[in-house]
Amino acid sequence: MSIQDAGHVDDQAKVAFFNDPKVRSWAYQIILVLFLGWVIWSIRENVSANLEAQNIATGWGFLGTTAGFSILQKLVFYTEASSYGRALWIGLLNTFLIAFLGVIFATILGFIIGIARLSSNWIVAKVAMVYIEVVRNLPLLLQIFFWYFAALRALPGKREKASFLDTIHLNITGLKMPAPVFGEGSSIVGIAVLAAIGGIFFLRRWAKKRQEEKGEQFPVFLTSLGLLFFLPLIAFFAAGQPIGLEHPVFSETGPMIRRGFALNTGLSLSPEFIALFLALVTYTAAFIAEIVRAGIMAVDKGQSEASHALGVSNNFTLRLVVIPQAMRVIVPPLISQYLNLTKNSSLAVAIAYPDLVAVGGTILNQTGQAIEIVTLWMVIYLTISLSISMVMNWYNRSIALVGR
Repeated sequence: MSIQDAGHVDDQAKVAFFNDPKVRSWAYQIILVLFLGWVIWSIRENVSANLEAQNIATGWGFLGTTAGFSILQKLVFYTEASSYGRALWIGLLNTFLIAFLGVIFATILGFIIGIARLSSNWIVAKVAMVYIEVVRNLPLLLQIFFWYFAALRALPGKREKASFLDTIHLNITGLKMPAPVFGEGSSIVGIAVLAAIGGIFFLRRWAKKRQEEKGEQFPVFLTSLGLLFFLPLIAFFAAGQPIGLEHPVFSETGPMIRRGFALNTGLSLSPEFIALFLALVTYTAAFIAEIVRAGIMAVDKGQSEASHALGVSNNFTLRLVVIPQAMRVIVPPLISQYLNLTKNSSLAVAIAYPDLVAVGGTILNQTGQAIEIVTLWMVIYLTISLSISMVMNWYNRSIALVGR
């Protein structure tokens, strides 16, 4: 060992214990953890003392207590005799419904408007631009009020209806349509649907691999539609047509008070759901449109020019060349819009749509269990947001460029 190395070792040995960066780092972290623990303990003690002073019980036992209130829109069985836990489940399902449908339709509308924004047709491009600038700069709550208090109020009254093909009906009480009635053997049709979706997945992978190896395209879209339609249809007839339709019953005669749609007939979507759905879709689509436009513009024009030079049409160039490359730019900000849509659905409480927040608010008012209800809201929305992020990040990694 050289003299210089020995001196360096001696300098390290002379470093004071509390001057060691590792020691100080651990000490600061331990102090911070202890401080946060003390803050949490203090808050807990303060909250417990205040609740006890106001004779408010704590705990989760209230979830098994009878709710005693009705919910207009419900996807599963629920009555006033059901428990608070069941009511929260209904609210959660309603939140899932509006978020799931909103994400799908906002994505479709956003892609259409984003592509239209880049159209060579001046009128189409300007109409798309006006839509984006107007809709995304108006508060979402104001748009919800517009659809609920202005647009839907112009519909026919509850004793009248506007019909499409005498099957789908619309009036101020909501959208009425036939409801499926599942009989014995319906599970066979469900299995056929799942099999068709799995077949479409493998078909797309096979077609992509075939095109990469041979340069030949396969009609994936039409084949997928045929598979998704005919396979369940064959299973439907093979099982003896186990699924029927219950049509909504509308009375046009008799006493005035009995006219209109009968309760519990057909499938009904409340006006609150329709207003919230339209507002969330149109609002979020405006932001998605700009994301799509930016993603397409990020793709080098040489890609499109090379595709056109090979004789590929504009439609196939956009679908097979531009969009796949643009998706790498589109997906990361698209995740944020999906999260925003899901969280913005909590504004449903403004128009009394029974989502998780609205139902939870009713339970909070009846029981006073504020800590528990707010905790449930936080945990559920956090779980939903993290789940969406996880799925979309997985998809983003699957389409990312892989370095050699």
